[in-house]
Parts: sequence; C-alpha cells; structure tokens
Amino acid sequence: RVRQHHQPARTYHVTDVRNVIIIGSGPAGYTAAIYAARAQLSPLLFEGAVTAGGALMNTTEVENFPGFPHGIDGFQLMQNVREQATRFGARFAQAMVTSVDFESHPRRLVCGDQVILARSVIIATGSGYREIGLPNEKRLSGRGVSWCATCDGFFFRDQTIAVVGGGDSAVEEATFLTKFASKVVLIHRRDSLRASKIMAERAFANPKIEMLWNTEVTDVLGAEKVEALELRNTVTGEVSKRDFTGLFVAIGHIPRSELVTSQVTLNEEGYVSVEGRSTRTNLKGVFACGEMLDWEAPTGGYLLTASLASGWRAGQSILTNL
Repeated sequence: RVRQHHQPARTYHVTDVRNVIIIGSGPAGYTAAIYAARAQLSPLLFEGAVTAGGALMNTTEVENFPGFPHGIDGFQLMQNVREQATRFGARFAQAMVTSVDFESHPRRLVCGDQVILARSVIIATGSGYREIGLPNEKRLSGRGVSWCATCDGFFFRDQTIAVVGGGDSAVEEATFLTKFASKVVLIHRRDSLRASKIMAERAFANPKIEMLWNTEVTDVLGAEKVEALELRNTVTGEVSKRDFTGLFVAIGHIPRSELVTSQVTLNEEGYVSVEGRSTRTNLKGVFACGEMLDWEAPTGGYLLTASLASGWRAGQSILTNL
C-alpha cells in the first residue's frame, strides 16, 4: 500500500490595508511615489528583487532632461528621484510581486509569504528589450548577443561589432561602444535614422561608426559564440554574410504586462489601456503609468518626460479614489 504525502497548504501573512501600492520602479513609479507621499498617503513601492530604477539605470548620460545643463548619468538621476520620494515618506521594498487580484476589495497582491492589501494600486512595471526574433539570437544571448551596451561593452574591446536599430537608443549604444570596439557597424533597415538630429550627427561624425543602410539581420551565426551575421538588403533582397563578434539589439521595447494580463484591459500590443489621457484603467482604483502605456514617441527623451508626467498624474489621481 502506497502512502500518499500531501504537502501542507502554504500559509500567508495578510497585512493591514495600505492606501497606495506601486508596482515597479523607474521614472514613472518613483514620480508617482513622490506625489503620493506628498499627499501623506504613505505609498509602498515594490522595486523588484533584482534591479530597480528602470532602463535609465543603464543609460550613460541623459542630456535632454531639464535642469542639468551638462547632462546627468542615468543611474544618478534615478537615485536622486528615489531619494526625493524617500524624503517625503515613500517606502520601498526590494521584492517581487508575483500575483495580483484587482477584482477584490481591497486589492490583493502576493509577495513571498505575504498578501498585501491596498485601496489603490499603480502599475509601473515598465518595458523590456524587444528582440529581433531569431532562434540563434536567443541561443547566443550572453555569448555575443546583448541588449545593453553599458553592461557588456567592456567585453568587446578592439573587436568589430554590430548594433541593430535606428533610433536614439541605437545611436547611443553605438556611440558608447566606440569606447571599446575598433569598429561599430550600425545596421538599419531604412535609408535614414529615426534618431534625433543631434544624436544622428554625432554618429555620422564618429570615425569608428559605419552605417549599413537598408539592411536587416536574418540570422546570427556561430557555434558557441557570435562569429558572423547573415544580412538581407531590404531593397534588393540580396543575402550576404559579414563577420562580427558581437551583436547589440536596440530596436525598441515591449511592455512588461504579464503580471496584469488577466486583470486589466490591454491593447493588441500588450500595453495597458487607460481612459483618454488619464492613468485610469478599466478598474476603479487601479492606475497605470510609464512605459506600460502606448505612446507614439519618436525618441527616448520624449519617453522619459512622458514617463515622469504620467507618474505625476497617477500619483495625483490616487486622491480621487480614497
């Protein structure tokens, strides 16, 4: 006779009801924390278990943010905003919210062995790097394929590497990588950059940057590490191969909405739908801000400003829900 062993049901500690919970850090989440804290709502912000501060933490220099005539390091800017929120009474948890129930009243969020109750929730989980979508891109991730120049650029000293993309982010990545690489080839599927004029001119003037127009990457080649790229001309259709030891992908972002997919209304691309220009979702008391929202933004600088503005709006909107 086989004796069955049943694992005991997991027990959770249920917290007191908080006024505001913010899920996610970065410009929008931190700004929402500032305004909620200034309204004496004692917000608690979950920054995540690994990294906090959003994509700006890996940005070498922010040049177009008002108040810093000589620019400011992205990491330092996020530290400053976090410190400002702390000053007004915001609290931070270096932990990950693993599930939510926005249909319940108050809202229920699970983090570890705790169930956190909240009257209002602000979703600010941001976005992740968009992949090209090639099988070998994933396989060679960390072995020559990267989405972060400031994280991995050092490993490509005196090498020839490629950057895919045509916006401000791609140009910034390429420019930063010239500090290490002997040559950086910027591959773009069109015949002109989408980047801002000042960023584009900077790239054109850099002798280490080569432009490869009307070209897309169709495969990443290499057994154990990146050795070459298969390329296709978008005008003629001609396929060629060129040797590279690294590939940096900078073709935009996708919203990190997995946590709330079944909870709030999303659009076809996975962004949270809100009412007009507000931050209100389809559920009363649940708000969204930052790169969770779908902006038609041409440059990264606009995204930063829009993230801050939507964080402010979300923080202010909480007052109407309490």
